[in-house]
Amino acid sequence: MQLIVNQQPCEFASDALDVQTLLASKGVRDEKTVAIAVNGEVVPRRRWPSLTLSEGDRVDLVKVVAGGAWEDDPLVIDGKPFASRLLMGTGRFTSPNVLRAALEASGTEIVTVAIRMTGVDGSGPDAGILSALDRQRYQLLPNTAGATSVRQAVFMAELAREALGTNWVKLEVIGDELTLWPDVAGTVEATKILVREGFVVLPYTTTDLVTALRLEEAGAATVMPLGSMIGSGQGVQDWDGVRRIAERVSVPVVVDAGIGVPSDAVRAMEAGAAACLVNTAISRSDDPPLMAAAMRQAVNAGRMGYRAGRMPRSEVAIPSSPATGLVGAGL
Repeated sequence: MQLIVNQQPCEFASDALDVQTLLASKGVRDEKTVAIAVNGEVVPRRRWPSLTLSEGDRVDLVKVVAGGAWEDDPLVIDGKPFASRLLMGTGRFTSPNVLRAALEASGTEIVTVAIRMTGVDGSGPDAGILSALDRQRYQLLPNTAGATSVRQAVFMAELAREALGTNWVKLEVIGDELTLWPDVAGTVEATKILVREGFVVLPYTTTDLVTALRLEEAGAATVMPLGSMIGSGQGVQDWDGVRRIAERVSVPVVVDAGIGVPSDAVRAMEAGAAACLVNTAISRSDDPPLMAAAMRQAVNAGRMGYRAGRMPRSEVAIPSSPATGLVGAGL
């Protein structure tokens, strides 16, 4: 019997396979550090004992490592689980080696790449970018950055699918070239078209709640509201807008653009975002690998804080020590 395990064909002697046998064959000793998806659907741990794998099943095994997501809390996009909640862009790094080191430090599993006519033949300033990316390790997310119309964005996505062999796309339809602000109507329209064409669409949008709802209705796999203008480093300027979207949509909310420092990522995650996409804050820092590691920890800390639930706010001080039995009272 053959299964596709983490995108690789694997042969097994039996005609049916249980989870325990599969994990043992892959050298997994601690089941508590692993999440499993079969044919694009996450399998809860309680169903493992009754699960039987069959010929041709596609199995994703996600191992939780230090600094990664909790084993019971994977990021799931279009049925595919990811341990990391940090997505990374590849633009403006000084060299492929610096990019490679930053990717390693970030722990990311989803990496954006731009689509341009230059460099298709292996030449050009970014010719070394793809060589820095392990295609077996990273889910590539081609980006329609620079598209200013629905037609252009769809065309770029179609070219990206042919060039990279992936139907995942980060959709951008820009309405204003000075601020790089999204054209929300165009983004919704392009999402509908690309979903009909079989794409997994991750659209870049504003913090407008109604637009987020329309994108979900159109079939978007995520909603990606901006923190602030692309490359500005101004942080999350509409925290309540992100929170409202996270409370209303059922697909993952990924805060994209404008994150400048790790505390911005923490704030985004505390608002209920499922993940953050960071590029310029890492690539233009003085030490990109160190900043990537900091963003990794920030995203995880923000997620844990969100799951834990913050304490109630109070307009007055509330002593943490008991008021009764105070030593020396009255002196």
